[in-house]
Amino acid sequence: MSVVLQMGIIVGYLLLALAVGLVAYRLTDRTAEDFYLASRTLGTVVLLFTTFATLLSAFTFFAGPNIAYEQGPEWILVMGLMDGIIFAILWYVIGYKQWLLGRQYSYVTLGEMLGDRFASRRLRGLVAGISLLWLFPYVMLQQVGAGTALEALTEGAVPYAVGAGLITAFMILYVVVAGMRGIAWTDTLQGAFMLVTTWIALLWVLAAVGGPGAATSALEREAPGHLALGGGLYTPQWMLSTAITIGFGVAMFPQVNQRFFAAGSKTVLKRSFVLWPILCVLLFVPSFMLGAWAAGLEVAIPEGENVLPVILAEYTPVWFAALVIAGAMAAMMSSSDSMLLSGSSYFTRDLYRPFVDRDLTERREDLLARIGVVLFATAAFVASLWNPATLFELGDAAFSGFAQLALPVLVALYWRRTTRAGITAGIVAGQLFYLSSLFLAVVPDTYAGWTAGIVGMGVSLVVTVGVSLVTTPAADERRAIYFEHTRSD
Repeated sequence: MSVVLQMGIIVGYLLLALAVGLVAYRLTDRTAEDFYLASRTLGTVVLLFTTFATLLSAFTFFAGPNIAYEQGPEWILVMGLMDGIIFAILWYVIGYKQWLLGRQYSYVTLGEMLGDRFASRRLRGLVAGISLLWLFPYVMLQQVGAGTALEALTEGAVPYAVGAGLITAFMILYVVVAGMRGIAWTDTLQGAFMLVTTWIALLWVLAAVGGPGAATSALEREAPGHLALGGGLYTPQWMLSTAITIGFGVAMFPQVNQRFFAAGSKTVLKRSFVLWPILCVLLFVPSFMLGAWAAGLEVAIPEGENVLPVILAEYTPVWFAALVIAGAMAAMMSSSDSMLLSGSSYFTRDLYRPFVDRDLTERREDLLARIGVVLFATAAFVASLWNPATLFELGDAAFSGFAQLALPVLVALYWRRTTRAGITAGIVAGQLFYLSSLFLAVVPDTYAGWTAGIVGMGVSLVVTVGVSLVTTPAADERRAIYFEHTRSD
C-alpha cells in the first residue's frame, strides 16, 4: 500500500509540474532570452526560491542528514551558516555586477560576458567547456539518484533503467515546454514545499521521542562524540575549505549563475541575497538535526541506507513519509531541469554560435536550445546506465571544480588591469591543478588539512594576477565596459 501511495504522490507532482509548464509555455515568447532567463523579469520570491530549489536538490534530504548522522551536527555550521553567508556575499559582489552588465549588454551566460570583455571567443568557449565538464556528471548523478530511488521505492517493480529513463523523459518534456519561466514557478512551489514538510517532520519526530531535550540526551548517551564540537571530520581547515569551495562553486554553477541575470530589478537582487542565509538556516537546521539526533535513537539504520527515510518511516505515518520522500524525488528533478536548461544555453550561445554559426537568429536559437536540452539529457541518461567511475568522481567534485572559476571572474569584474592572457591562464591553471589532485597520485588532495579545492583557488588567483601584471592588454579588449555603469534603477 505504501508503494502505491508513494508512487501516486510522485506521479501527482509530475502532473502538477507539467501543468505549470504548459501555463508558462502559453506566456513564453519564442526567443532565446525568454527561454533561458524568463525575459529578466523574476521577482524576489520566485528568484529566491528558484535558486533555493535548483541548488539544494536531494542533498538536503539524503546526503546532508547522513553526514550529520555519521559525524555530528557541525555540518549545520558548514552548510547552513558559513556557506549560506558566503554565497549571499557573492550574490551581491558577483551577482549584482553581472545583473548590471546583463541589462546593459543582454548577456545570457557567464562565457558570453567574459568573451565580450576580453574580445575572445576562445575564452568564451573555454568557460563553457569547463562548465559543461563539471555540469554533465552532476546531471547524470541526479538521474542515477532518481532511478535508484524509484527502484527501491517500488521494491524492484520499476527497474533502475526504466525509472531513470522515465524521469529523463519527463525532464526533457518539461524543460522543452516550460523554459526558465515554468521552471522558476515550479521551483517556488517546490521550495516552499521542502521548507514546510521538513519542519513538520522535525516536530513530528521530536513529539514522538519526547522533545528536543530527550533527543539530545539520547544522543549524548549513544554518541557523545557528536556533541563535542570540532572532532573527527570537522577540523577548522576542513570546515573552512568546504564552506568556501562550496560557496564559491555555487556562484559559478551555470543554473545558479544565470539567475544573476534573470532578476527583474536591483531591489529584487538585494532582497534575495539578504534573505538567502535565513532560508538556508530554516531548511538545513531541521533536516541536519534529524540526522544528528538519529544517532541516539533506537532505530537501526541499515548500511548504505539514507537516514531520513528510515527515521520518518519509524516515527511518522506512511502517508507523511511518502510525502517527504516524494519531495526528495522532486528536488532531484528541480535541480536537473535547471541544469539541462543552463547546459543547453552554454552549448548554443558559447560553443555553437561563436564557432559554428555567428549569424544565428533568435528564432533558430530558440529551436536549437530546445534540441540541445534533448541531446544533453539523453547523453546524461546513457552515461547513467554506463555508470563510469570517472564521471562519478567528477560529479562529487563539481563544487570545487566550479570554484576554480570564481576568483579569476571576480578579479576581472573589479580589476581593470586584468588581461586576456591573465584570466585565461588563471582559469586553466586552477582547473589543471584541481583535476590533477583528483586523478594523479603525485598531486596531494590535502595540504596541512586544507583541501586541494581551496589551494587550487589560490593558484588560479595568483596566476590570474601575476600573468596580468606581466602581459599587455590586447588592442581589442573592452577594458572599460565593466566599469561604465555603477548605478541602475
